[in-house]
Formats: sequence, C-alpha cells, structure tokens
Amino acid sequence: MLDALKDELLSLVNAAADLPALDEVRVNALGKKGRITGFMKELGGLSPDERKERGQALNALKDVIAQALDARKLDLAAAHMKARLEAERVDVTLPIRPETEGRIHPISQTMDEMIAIFAEMGFSVAEGPDIEDDFHNFTALNFPVGHPARDMHDTFYLPDAPSENGDGKKMLLRTHTSPVQVRTMLNKKPPIRIIAPGRTYRSDYDMTHTPMFHQIEGLVIDEATNMGHLKGCLVEFCRAFFDVDDLPLRFRPSFFPFTEPSAEVDIGCLRKGGELKLGNYGDWLEILGCGMVHPNVLEACGIDSTKYQGFAFGMGVERVAMLKYGIPDLRTFFEADLRWLKHYGFVPLDIPNIAHGLTR
Repeated sequence: MLDALKDELLSLVNAAADLPALDEVRVNALGKKGRITGFMKELGGLSPDERKERGQALNALKDVIAQALDARKLDLAAAHMKARLEAERVDVTLPIRPETEGRIHPISQTMDEMIAIFAEMGFSVAEGPDIEDDFHNFTALNFPVGHPARDMHDTFYLPDAPSENGDGKKMLLRTHTSPVQVRTMLNKKPPIRIIAPGRTYRSDYDMTHTPMFHQIEGLVIDEATNMGHLKGCLVEFCRAFFDVDDLPLRFRPSFFPFTEPSAEVDIGCLRKGGELKLGNYGDWLEILGCGMVHPNVLEACGIDSTKYQGFAFGMGVERVAMLKYGIPDLRTFFEADLRWLKHYGFVPLDIPNIAHGLTR
C-alpha cells in the first residue's frame, strides 16, 4: 500500500506545473491533515514490533517525497526565472538613436586642438590644483602687495583655509593657470617647455566674462630663448589654429607683472556687416598676452636669471573658440543647453590631429 502511495505522490509532484500547485501536493502529502501524516497517527494502535517496522517505512516514504518536492521546487523556480528573463529581455545590439548621439563640448574640442598644435612644437602638458595659495598665484609671479588683482572683488578667497606654505594667508581659486608654471619651475630644472590648460576663476560676469573660464598658458625656459622665438611660436600657432596661412599678427607693447618686456598680440580681421572675418584685411583683434619671463619670477622659483631666460604666453580658450566657431555669447558655453551643444558640438570620434586636420 505504501509503494502505491509513493508512486502516486511522486507522480503528483512531477505533474505540478507551478509553485502553487507543488505546494498543494506538499500539503496533501505532509501537512497536518496529509495522507502520510494520517498514517503516522495510526502507529499508536499497533504492537511494538509492527509500530517499529511501520514507522521506519513511513519515515523513508516521507524522506523520499520531501526530496522530490525540493528537487521539483528548484526546477520550477529556475523555469520561472528563465521565463521572466525572456519576457524582460532588452536587445542591447540595437543601433543608437541619432537624436541621442552625444557631442563633444566646443571648449573640450578647442583645448584638444591647441594641445595638438603645441605638441607638434615639442610642448608637454602640465597641470596643477584649482585651489591655490597667495605665493603661487601672486607673489611668485611678481604681483606687488596691494595689486588690484589681489582684491576680494576680483578674486575668490576661501574662508578659513590657510596657505600651504604657512604664511597665514587664505587659499583662493586660481585666477590664471600661471601657478602651474610656478610649480613646474620649482620642481623641474631647465630646459622647460610646457603648456598649462585648465579652469580659472575671477569675480566677473557679462557677455564676455564668466566667473569660471578656461585658459591655456605656455612657458619656455632655457639659456638661449628670445623674443624672436616667442613671436615665431605664436605666429605658427595662430595660423595653424585658425587655418589661415597668411594670418597677420601684431605685437603691441604692454605690461604684465610676470613678464618684461610684455606684449599683447592682435590678429588681422575684417569687421563688416556685423560679421568678423579673420585674415589680412587691415583691421585688428586682440587675442592673447605674452612676454619674456621676468627675472624676479625666475629668482622666486629658484632659477638663476643670469643664466636662464624664457618666454610665456596665455589666452582664454572660450575667446578663441568664439572667434573660430562664431559663437556670439560667452555665457552660452555654461548654460547646459542640449540644442546649443548639438549645434556647436563635435562628433566624439572627431579627434584633432595636425596630420589629418584639427576639425573635419
């Protein structure tokens, strides 16, 4: 009789189509009112020998059915998960929708273009922290005490943040990437040839100024560099960057605390009908500042100014990007407008390269 019950229950277990049906079989076999449980309750009316024999047989049957239930439960759970995964499957091989294709921001693209040009000239990229102290941002660059650039209305000072050199002065957000030049000169012996691209911060905001903007600066230090080398470097850069072979450049005397002599550089252009066209048209537009590194800066960085000299230059990345790509308002660079980015942005794989072209 127990063999017949065993076959019947195993058949029911194997026939269970889902977990609820399997649980119903379990209750019918092993529950408080289950069929095997009912036989167990009858053991009390048997003789000791019969009770022992019958009990062993029922326990063996109970173990077989329990094992069958567990095995079937695993099979049904696996089948349920497989069906769920199949129903929720996402085809990741589908092509990307054109309207969701990303774009490289014009600032990133412009900086990559600049780095590509200067890399061909033998410059390496140097970086430094956005948070600086007074020494690296002003003192080492020959800014005298009381200089307007040190004032609170021009510079973002951080509260309760003492300088790293222990002079008691507050830390600040760098106002230019020149501190990278200082750190390079302090940690590396000449010859030096680096560019320093990065974010800078000044307290200003209008159509041509934002509190955060980008600069790229260059520094060359050796024993023989002169103003002629500076001029040749910038002429070649501007003509390559703006892709105008005969682009004229004009160097006008100027003043910067960290260079002597200093100059501002203009490029040739044409202003007519509300448009700006670059080239040899008789008009001029300022784009950058430059000069020979001041001896005081060299000495502050531990470089013998009687043996070494060099030049430095710097320009705003947004400004040259606006000129090259016809972007009218500086503030739009930072407004996170996807329509603007789609219009002015670049295809991700359009990597600037001197051999194949900066922009294609």
